[in-house]
Amino acid sequence: MGLLDGLLGNVLGGMMGGGGGAQPQQSPLLQLALQMLQQNGGIEGILGKFQQAGYAEQAQSWVSTGENQPISADALQQVLGQGQLGQLAQQLGIGQGEAAGGLASVLPQLIDQMTPQGQVPQGSGDLVSQALAILNQSKTG
Repeated sequence: MGLLDGLLGNVLGGMMGGGGGAQPQQSPLLQLALQMLQQNGGIEGILGKFQQAGYAEQAQSWVSTGENQPISADALQQVLGQGQLGQLAQQLGIGQGEAAGGLASVLPQLIDQMTPQGQVPQGSGDLVSQALAILNQSKTG
């Protein structure tokens, strides 16, 4: 599972502005992003939602090998729905606005890291589940 550990480290490191170890307060946002992926059919499912809502260009930039285009917290709430986002935020003990803003910064990086060759890998749903399991282990371990 070294690949997944590296993936999680890269995402957390990127959120912190580069190197160094992951900060504990960042893992709820990563957990939120992974849960959001899992509940929306994995990477393919979430990309489909963004495409249907008119954010295909942004979503595709996260998968491609080029620079990631940003997405706003408002756009994220529009695509994912406030109900689902609010429920996950409540589970993690953070506000919905904080969750949307954090997810808007984490989700593009996470999808980018999970698609290193510029395409969604086969079995990406399993990758999401395994990443969640690793994150949950590191919280309890």
